Amino acid sequence: MFGTDRRVVVLALARMADAVANSFLIIVLPLYIASGELALPAFEGASVLGIPLTVELLIGVALSLFGFVNSFAQPFTGRLSDRTARRKIYILFGLVVLAVTSVAYALVESYEALLVVRALQGLGGAFVIPTTIALVNDLARSDAERGGNFGVFNTFRLIGFGFGPIVAGVVVQAGPYALPLGTELSGFNAAFGVAVLGALVSFTLVTVLIEEPPMAAADATDDLSIAVFGDSRLLDPVFVLGVATFFMAVSIALFATLQEPINDRLSQGPLWFGIQFAAVVVANVILQMPIGRAADRIGRRPFLVWGLVLLVPAVLAQGLVTSSWTMLVVRLLHGVSVAMVFAPALAVAGDLAEEGESGTTLSVLTMAFGLGTAVGPLSSGVLFGYAFVVPFAAGAVLAFLALVLVATQVEETLETATGGPILGGR
Repeated sequence: MFGTDRRVVVLALARMADAVANSFLIIVLPLYIASGELALPAFEGASVLGIPLTVELLIGVALSLFGFVNSFAQPFTGRLSDRTARRKIYILFGLVVLAVTSVAYALVESYEALLVVRALQGLGGAFVIPTTIALVNDLARSDAERGGNFGVFNTFRLIGFGFGPIVAGVVVQAGPYALPLGTELSGFNAAFGVAVLGALVSFTLVTVLIEEPPMAAADATDDLSIAVFGDSRLLDPVFVLGVATFFMAVSIALFATLQEPINDRLSQGPLWFGIQFAAVVVANVILQMPIGRAADRIGRRPFLVWGLVLLVPAVLAQGLVTSSWTMLVVRLLHGVSVAMVFAPALAVAGDLAEEGESGTTLSVLTMAFGLGTAVGPLSSGVLFGYAFVVPFAAGAVLAFLALVLVATQVEETLETATGGPILGGR
């Protein structure tokens, strides 16, 4: 596709199928927890340190747990794949865990049991995410196609992540489904079944169509610390991009926990919410590939800076709009800003990665993104108690801090078509 390595396209399709499964759960789990079909803790309705234990907060904890486990495990799985010079086996193992845990959701009867399943699912994701990203980076034949590779990969991954919520809303609302022998399948169980199917399709694609490129095992130490201070600037550029990615991911994840309050505020149903949730991803689907390729031609830094400039008002506006259509517009702008940052940031990290250590280096960004998707739902569940706008205002502040850090600490890493020098370096 457009000169992209076939294996990158296959990995992108595999992650698209897996992303459908994961994004289903972002929509389904809040509805499932609030439906009354799951036994909630007896302390629901109480407060801890002045923070009320609302259903929204319980939803936020459930959504966040995946990201916390996922993020803190990624440096270990990324380093493991570097030291063993293996990617594929860890991707397949993680996909098996994701499939099994998706089945388990249909079997649990309590909120506490659901949290256990969610944590195990996060561990499965930790094996898939950094190793897949590292393999995409390994398949880049030169720096001048790394941004394009990440653009193609993110485009397909985000197609699955964006359209999954729309389909999830339809699947849940259309249930229950009649089965042979007079039995029924609930809308929730049907959605969990689709999540299983997505993981299995991804497993099949990787098993059959992916061959790893030859690579030597990295002579890496067991030190998993992240370099904070840099050489030419005060802070290390990969660390700064990790912080910026974390702040950006928080801003994306604020939305999911507030499904019911947003629907009530805008007088809309779950389908509208699914469309608005997907709008961020739709914008990314359209723009990731051209932005990735443009970053290979004119540089990474302009997209990073201007993307973060746009992110600030796009996040804040979500706490201020009062109609479904205006929410859709600002969510699309949010998606444009994310598209301008995501692939170029990965490309910078890939440019700076030492030979054979792309899994370790890129895991800084994937860990940061996962941690942001964990903190976002939890923080919005807490901040919503003060006022509807507060979570989004806090997200805008984080986006501004990311802009300041990137603008002052990240240099260009690509030798441009005009023959300019590579300014980056760790």
